Amino acid sequence: MSIVSVQPDSSSLIAGWQERTNAPVTAIAPQTAYLGFGSNLGDRREMLQRALDAIHGLPETDVIRCSRIYETEPWGGVAQGPFYNCAAEIRTTLLPAQLLTSVKDIEKRMGRVEVQRNGPRIIDIDILLYADLAIDQDGLTIPHPSMAERPFVMVPLREIAPDVVHPRAHETIEELAVRCGSAGVADTALELAVTAGNGA
Repeated sequence: MSIVSVQPDSSSLIAGWQERTNAPVTAIAPQTAYLGFGSNLGDRREMLQRALDAIHGLPETDVIRCSRIYETEPWGGVAQGPFYNCAAEIRTTLLPAQLLTSVKDIEKRMGRVEVQRNGPRIIDIDILLYADLAIDQDGLTIPHPSMAERPFVMVPLREIAPDVVHPRAHETIEELAVRCGSAGVADTALELAVTAGNGA
């Protein structure tokens, strides 16, 4: 694995890569990451499509595939309408912290306002997995905490990444999804458009 443009807050991450791969710390090759998307305000399908398109528009980032859309019961005990959820596989040279900043910027530009924890939202984009890394930093935890306990995450992710191994649980997404179950998740059979790659 090769490494570019090392950020100051990513030194420990890059050091870990170098230790495992013996790669020079000079460039970062495109990495595979998985994102989860959700919306329960406005035109939910349109919100997911706009978010997916915005991810595709990030520097040196390609959307490889996206799951179908699933309608899911809200999570967290807040009374609200059902969500549309999906998961996407991307390839990117953005480091995890850079990807997180980009994701939060997309949410903000789409009009997300944090009014209530686990409350209604026009868009929610989460980094579920990034390569085979396990990261614990201020504001950034990968894999996403509690993802393996949430059917609205695991059902779409299982569709596109059943054989991917969770770097903390050391089990495949398929195995974790079977144990998690699919309560409150309904396949809408709706799909999002995935634009051709832009060169990551």
